[in-house]
Amino acid sequence: MLYWFMKWIALGPALRVIFRPQASGVENVPDEGPAILASNHLSYADWLFMPMMLSRRVTFVAKAEYFTTPGLKGWFQKKFFSGAGQVPIDRAGANAAEGAMKSAEQILAKGELFGIYPEGTRSHDGKLYRGKTGVARLALETGAPVIPVAVVGTDVVAPPGKKFGTFTRPLVRFGEPLDFSRYEGLENDRYILRSITDEIMYEIMRLSGQEYVDMYATRAKEESKKPAEAPAAPEKKAS
Repeated sequence: MLYWFMKWIALGPALRVIFRPQASGVENVPDEGPAILASNHLSYADWLFMPMMLSRRVTFVAKAEYFTTPGLKGWFQKKFFSGAGQVPIDRAGANAAEGAMKSAEQILAKGELFGIYPEGTRSHDGKLYRGKTGVARLALETGAPVIPVAVVGTDVVAPPGKKFGTFTRPLVRFGEPLDFSRYEGLENDRYILRSITDEIMYEIMRLSGQEYVDMYATRAKEESKKPAEAPAAPEKKAS
């Protein structure tokens, strides 16, 4: 109830009026049944604008801490994230990645839409980075189709490291569903998982127009924080 209240009454209408977001390819998202929406990740605003373009609910996995913080603040935090279409990572998993996978499988098993960011974190410079293979494993284990999604302009509306940016009209592009049923039973083959993930990332790149970097985003962020090496002093020529 809170999800639909925020989408159609409290938050969604205001965002539509202010930013006038656009969408294309909405018809590629099925009217019913499970599907994985694999999107690029430019800003914290991505999970607001992408679901806004669809009539169906889109659920993401979020850190369990968002739902377990004690006190009044924790209560409001839990209600907000639940209302925004996020569910906590399943703590039954051996680690965060496995817990996220279990939560995602439960969502898809109910015939719902599951949103995922294969890069694992936001891009710090607007480029598209190498995808993690969890999206491929999820597609093979559940049999759900993967719909590549490109969100454009949210890094202008809400740049990384800032709460507010400048005005632009965000654009959300939904690509044609990708079917990987030909790889059924190969969810433990790391080469197959990498091949599937790269295919998904290629489609996202094609939809978004981003420059692709074959490096994980977390590593790229770490590399960008390292001080640049000072250029070597030119050698003096002997007189």
